[in-house]
Amino acid sequence: MAESDIFKAQGFGQKLGLGEQPALVIVDFVNGFDDPALFGGGNIHAAIEETVLLLKTFRALGLPIAHTRTVFAADGSDRNLFMMKVPALAGMTEDNPASHIVPLLTPVAGELIVKKRDASAFLGTDFSSWLARNRVDTLIATGCTTSGCVRATVVDALGHGYRPILVTDCVGDRALGPHHASLFDMGQKYADLMTRAEVTAALTADARRAAAE
Repeated sequence: MAESDIFKAQGFGQKLGLGEQPALVIVDFVNGFDDPALFGGGNIHAAIEETVLLLKTFRALGLPIAHTRTVFAADGSDRNLFMMKVPALAGMTEDNPASHIVPLLTPVAGELIVKKRDASAFLGTDFSSWLARNRVDTLIATGCTTSGCVRATVVDALGHGYRPILVTDCVGDRALGPHHASLFDMGQKYADLMTRAEVTAALTADARRAAAE
């Protein structure tokens, strides 16, 4: 029996579907993760380019948008186990351009910027309360890395009661093995998998229906 058949036989991979109020989260698409000499590589830059198009759709539709950055204090006062595991993260300080969002995705007024010190956008931040204030029920997830901060954010989104939609061509990883494995696993357990084109079509169709009512 193929591995996918095992999951299907056990009832995994059910669809959550889009809710009534989606928001976009762009996880850690910062300069350091777009640079193969620092934290980048693999298909991360290609995912950034696809996310540019999805971001335009969200802005055109006036939907909530959040960006995340991993930022540590320059004096090391907020050093944690995540930094101990990956010591190079100590350089991701506020003044380091590596921690800044890539120019292709520069936030505009009204878009939330979440500064975090752990993998998940939810841990130790006000991200969940922002989603609640905006009456969000569906979280459209993009960013990097698929196997790291994106995965942690998706798992926590499900646990907080938001429907996670993982945009498969808008997430990237420095290594493709973990990327593909994480897509499969999250699709079975934690999120719906959709391409950028599928998400765009669904959102614009919903907007047309709402305008016609």
